[in-house]
Amino acid sequence: MSRLSYTRVKNAVMQRSRHAASNRKWQQLSADAAKASAVDPDQAPVLFFNASTRLEAVSQNAAYSFLASKALNLEGVPVIYYVCAGGMQRCVLGSHRDDVDAEPPCRQCVAQSMRLFNDADVRWFEEQAYPELDAMLAGQDVGSAESFEYQGVPLGKWATNSLRWVLRKHHLSNDDPTRKFYRHFIHSAWNVYTQFKALVEEKKPQVVVLFNGMFYPEAAARYVCTQMGIRVITHEVGLRPYTAFFTTGEATAYPIHISPDFKLDEAMNARLDEYLAQRMQGNFSMAGIRFWPEIKGLNSDFLALAAQFDHIVPVFTNVVFDTSQVHANILFPEMFSWLQNVQKAIQTHPRTLFVIRAHPDEGRAGKESRESVAQWVRRTSIDRLPNVVFVDSGEYISSYDLIQRSHFVMVYNSTIGLEASIMGKAVLAGGKARFTQLPTSFFPGGLYEYEHKLEQFLSEKKIEVPPEFKENARRFLYYQLYITSLPFEEWIEEDGVWKGYVRLKEFPVQALRADRSATMKAVVDGILHEGNFELEQ
Repeated sequence: MSRLSYTRVKNAVMQRSRHAASNRKWQQLSADAAKASAVDPDQAPVLFFNASTRLEAVSQNAAYSFLASKALNLEGVPVIYYVCAGGMQRCVLGSHRDDVDAEPPCRQCVAQSMRLFNDADVRWFEEQAYPELDAMLAGQDVGSAESFEYQGVPLGKWATNSLRWVLRKHHLSNDDPTRKFYRHFIHSAWNVYTQFKALVEEKKPQVVVLFNGMFYPEAAARYVCTQMGIRVITHEVGLRPYTAFFTTGEATAYPIHISPDFKLDEAMNARLDEYLAQRMQGNFSMAGIRFWPEIKGLNSDFLALAAQFDHIVPVFTNVVFDTSQVHANILFPEMFSWLQNVQKAIQTHPRTLFVIRAHPDEGRAGKESRESVAQWVRRTSIDRLPNVVFVDSGEYISSYDLIQRSHFVMVYNSTIGLEASIMGKAVLAGGKARFTQLPTSFFPGGLYEYEHKLEQFLSEKKIEVPPEFKENARRFLYYQLYITSLPFEEWIEEDGVWKGYVRLKEFPVQALRADRSATMKAVVDGILHEGNFELEQ
């Protein structure tokens, strides 16, 4: 055996051993929760569903759902888990983007589910035949599949959101593999919708809790709830490591309500400043991923080039397939249409240096974007213009140094816009962002107004920024970080095998009780009593 083969076998054995040990702890927690729970059988159940957070191990989102369900059990609430048993021809995580015929790893995934949900009330959904639907899908091209409805249910919309994420692109090709993916996703979405609706009609849950609601399995379940008037909770990773965000809205849009009376005191400001100081050095991660291994300052060549222009305008882009983009696309159909608009401004303002920055997640190993800003730059040759600098996803120059030297900052919906507002800079957003819920930046109400504002900023020597923008930006970021991002670090840690996956720490099951944990108090109150899923201050 070669050294490389030996290393691969050794790593595989190590991974299986660690995951096996981790699974035993998840199983034990499930058994302990069952023994410690005095479930009231007369109370309507809470139904937990997600099929898009994990396959063979436990991701952060899977852990948040699982631990929240056990906290409810300890409160005497019956919980039902709706779990996939090969019920999707192609699932989101189990699809191979380069081989539509590669079947998902159902055997391993179902085995993992059986480990996690021992001693629990589980309802499994399996594949079913729908010949009439399949006959209708046979003649669909990609364009018609995107808007496909069956019996009034928008299956094509859900499939499109999912497929963009799987294929890592916004614009989907009308080729055989993509059409086949659509047929699989739409068929499976209908299967989830049909079987989940039957379960809801039978069990009449008081609440349904599910992953963010954007991928087709969860979107189908959420649609059932809206049809039947059942309260639905969605969740996503929070902004800090090992934190979760729960909401009655759409988690990827991050809807929050901040009272006008909420102000930061001295301790809060100091806490936020410490976070920002770490972030500006690249010391942060989200969902277990650290995007910046290092951050470099602006070098002498760039500074010499910048000195030849009147202004610097950084242009911060996003990952076009990210689920947040569904909410962002208000003024423009998608981010690349916005970049085309930016291109026109670049061409008519040669005295301004535009620095186009690709999002670091575009080049993440194994999940590289298939429709990237780098490709757009090459296709348009925009980087050949003398007033353009392109910074690719793997170049770690400091965005904050760029912001400090900027005339104003252009973003689509990137969080860097919020930080730029905190730094006192004018920010012009081309897409709806989480932080545009408050007056934190300039987000015009229409395309004409946006273009007028862009031209105004490019022509003015000094841009007046309303003072409340900076204050609101600080309030919003603090609220995101420390009030709506619920910490789960007491119970979970990195699993030591896969990035973003977790294992349990050592703790007694009673640590999940709402009267012993501020996080679980917020979760339980939010699910059962229509609370706001916020930590008490």
